[in-house]
Amino acid sequence: MTVQPKLDYDTLDDAALCRLLAQRDAGAVRVVTNRNNQRLFRAAWSILKNKAEAEDAVQSAYLNAFGAIDKFEGRSALSTWLTRITINEALGRKRTATRRRARLEDAAVPVLDDYREKLMRGSAASAPDAEVMRGQLREILENAIARLPEEFRPVFVLREIEGLSVEETADALGVLPATVKTRLLRARRRLQQSLAPEVKGALLGSFPFAGADCAALTDRVIRAFRAR
Repeated sequence: MTVQPKLDYDTLDDAALCRLLAQRDAGAVRVVTNRNNQRLFRAAWSILKNKAEAEDAVQSAYLNAFGAIDKFEGRSALSTWLTRITINEALGRKRTATRRRARLEDAAVPVLDDYREKLMRGSAASAPDAEVMRGQLREILENAIARLPEEFRPVFVLREIEGLSVEETADALGVLPATVKTRLLRARRRLQQSLAPEVKGALLGSFPFAGADCAALTDRVIRAFRAR
């Protein structure tokens, strides 16, 4: 009996991975999610500004994309296509949340999550060790980015943190490259007004989404994918 060679998923290109995804291959799902989890999480967070909501948006985006993988035409990279789907999912969730918040505010009902988040931020303990200092510095940076205007934040995250090109960012957000350049410039200026130059070194470590978080999201996507 001929033994089939073990498939090396890491060497497969987008087209090959898409063919396997269409066959509901769990190995292809794992490779694609591991490659894209951090970028998609960062893109979703830039819109939703909430870790749990961002993770849910990424998971839904994956399932929607894998369910419609035959529509991927390869005109852009698979990662760019997934980023665009994730952004659309996050924007949809944001619109829904905005409508829900408006209804709550109209009824004068407190939005408890806002208070809970403020309390958690205010209760963070301080310590003299370097790791805690780095964590505090990263939190300052993330909060500053979170305060950027809605139209600037996704551009900044995708360009400066995720490292996408101007063209890739424009494709993912559905705007012109010139718009990406303008918004990035304005985002940088706003951050420079609130952050010291030495904070820039902490940027690469911002919004970490790896290790256990990354693996957990991948496992959830695979379980939901198999259950469909």
